[in-house]
Amino acid sequence: MLARILEPEVMEDREEAVEYDAMDHSAVNRQFVLDLIAAGPIGTDCLDLGTGTALIPVELCAQNKSVRVMASDASSMMLDVARYNLEANSLMARVQLHLGDAKKLVFEDNYFDTVISNSLVHHLPSHESFLSEVMRVVRTGGLVFIRDLVRPDTLEDVETLVAKHAANESEHSKQMLRQSLIASLRLDEIQALAVDAGLDHDCVRLTSDRHWTLCARKA
Repeated sequence: MLARILEPEVMEDREEAVEYDAMDHSAVNRQFVLDLIAAGPIGTDCLDLGTGTALIPVELCAQNKSVRVMASDASSMMLDVARYNLEANSLMARVQLHLGDAKKLVFEDNYFDTVISNSLVHHLPSHESFLSEVMRVVRTGGLVFIRDLVRPDTLEDVETLVAKHAANESEHSKQMLRQSLIASLRLDEIQALAVDAGLDHDCVRLTSDRHWTLCARKA
């Protein structure tokens, strides 16, 4: 069984932030948003944790004309690039950027209709406070929709996924994906964390050859 090896929690290198933004995330981001919308009503106020360069808020606002997004990230470099993306898409009025720690949110209880996150969990060294904070700030009946990479069983499996999904990317981008896969959680690990946060075990499922998705409503 492949052991988890942590990668940096916060990307504070400007060149890496720009390179990350330049990678082709379009299909993955579009699928994330389509699956989010298919999960049911998302309300008006959405919190995106680990927003990165705000590509998912851009896609979400294109698909849903009434949603407003609080796009939060711990990296000021990522948010600098995110600001450009929002300006380029005329979304500064609908998306607010927020510099903050997803493990210790500053927002009030029951504040958001929906909390989403894509590819943040594998950056966190621990996860209990993250899920408890998510459940604290989402409203009763609100939607929690979290997706991330799943850690493969072997290094050979890692290389197979890198070859399949990053074949046209730079060597540095391939290495970033490789490190992210190794830093990710196994399915059983995130399912156990979901149960500890008061959610059902079955709300976390494999949804691709490299992703798990947690989809649940706050009781």
